[in-house]
Amino acid sequence: MKIVVLAGGLSPERNVSLSSGTMIAEALRAMGHQAALVDMYFGLEDYTGKLEDYFDQPISQAGKKVDPTAPDLEAIAAARKWQSRSLFGQGVLELCQMSDIVFLGLHGSCGEDGRVQATFDLLGIPYTGAGYLSSGIAMDKDLTKRLIAGLGVDTPKWSRVNYTEKDIDRLTSTTPVPCVIKPVDSGSSIGVAIAHTKKELHAALLEGLHFGGRCVLEQYVSGREIQVGVLGDAALPSIEIIPKTGFYDYENKYQPGAAEEICPSPIPAEWEKKLGEAALTVYRALGLSVYSRADFIVDEAGIPWFLEINTLPGMTPTSLVPQEAAAVGIDYQTLCQRIIDESLTAREKERERKPA
Repeated sequence: MKIVVLAGGLSPERNVSLSSGTMIAEALRAMGHQAALVDMYFGLEDYTGKLEDYFDQPISQAGKKVDPTAPDLEAIAAARKWQSRSLFGQGVLELCQMSDIVFLGLHGSCGEDGRVQATFDLLGIPYTGAGYLSSGIAMDKDLTKRLIAGLGVDTPKWSRVNYTEKDIDRLTSTTPVPCVIKPVDSGSSIGVAIAHTKKELHAALLEGLHFGGRCVLEQYVSGREIQVGVLGDAALPSIEIIPKTGFYDYENKYQPGAAEEICPSPIPAEWEKKLGEAALTVYRALGLSVYSRADFIVDEAGIPWFLEINTLPGMTPTSLVPQEAAAVGIDYQTLCQRIIDESLTAREKERERKPA
């Protein structure tokens, strides 16, 4: 198959995406596919050959290792030669239209929020993962919680706030601590902070202005951090995350050795069953397809508290879904192929549901 692996983009999770994309493209090449790794934002602006020959270009290794700091998006935007407002770089859509499927290695906004999926639907381009509507819903932490709140899945109390600097003192005084501050539509724990004191809350809200001042203030729940992948409407074995310092933030997620990851989780069978059922309830309620990863905190009583769900989970060397798949005998290459096969089936079902 001719496959475009779309990665990068103009997102705070750009570095993670490039690492995922490189790993995916290498795996697809190893299976005999013609896989082209493409940075969604920069596109083919430095490529001078025939478009159809790009599928056989060497795979860049520049983004394989995740940089420990989030990218400077203004600097990245300034570095693009093609001065266009389009988030698709030169030649990207044309190359995608030549492919049999686009493997979305994108993460965060500009990739995981449904806009790319909607564009591809309009152009008739098959892609991996969930459709545009469910992707957009799952990206919004507040909306996701609203939809699953009455389905028997426990989730910490929360409130969504849109604020400016003049609101910070008021929010600091009225919000109970400890609490968690999260950008409403970001991933990879970028911009996430745990505030145990009012001073920490004030500082976190100030920092949140860099993410647009749109956040979820969530009740802090103490417990074990456990995540559950879903593949093809079945829950994978859960994985427990034990950071060596702090919490499971951006740096701890993507630097090898920064956190202990145990799969399957060393938990009672009844806990595992509850986690799998909760992950599937959220997955189905949002209308997701192909694969996902749900994040939970499990308290001392064994109650899983749902935090959020990711529709394009990381596929980096330290990512969790590949580890969970490996626990049931699905190696990395096989996982990539399963995602492609499940996605082609999902896109075909979506076409069948649309009126002629």
